Amino acid sequence: MLSYAQALGAGIGLGIMYALIRVPSPAPPPVALTGLAGMLIGFGVLEAVA
Repeated sequence: MLSYAQALGAGIGLGIMYALIRVPSPAPPPVALTGLAGMLIGFGVLEAVA
């Protein structure tokens, strides 16, 4: 549970930094969401197997 909170905190922090310095998102939203979904699925699979 702590790792999820840390990931959320890091994402919020980076989002705020990007907004403050007006940097566009490094990936288009659909690409970014697909990557995040893949990471979560992979994490879940590894936890289920281990």
